[in-house]
Amino acid sequence: MGRGIMSDQMKEEIAKELGFYDTVKQEGWGGIKARDAGNMVKRAIEIAEQSMQNGGKS
Repeated sequence: MGRGIMSDQMKEEIAKELGFYDTVKQEGWGGIKARDAGNMVKRAIEIAEQSMQNGGKS
């Protein structure tokens, strides 16, 4: 299958924002808790929704 919807850069930015990027650096994405992964997805959805709302308004 193809790559995921979220870019690696976006995932890293969200992990930094939510405070578990050190775990990702040390253990890889498999090392994060399920709750952190869920929060990351929730944050990505929030960002996407904001982007869609601001889409026509530069």
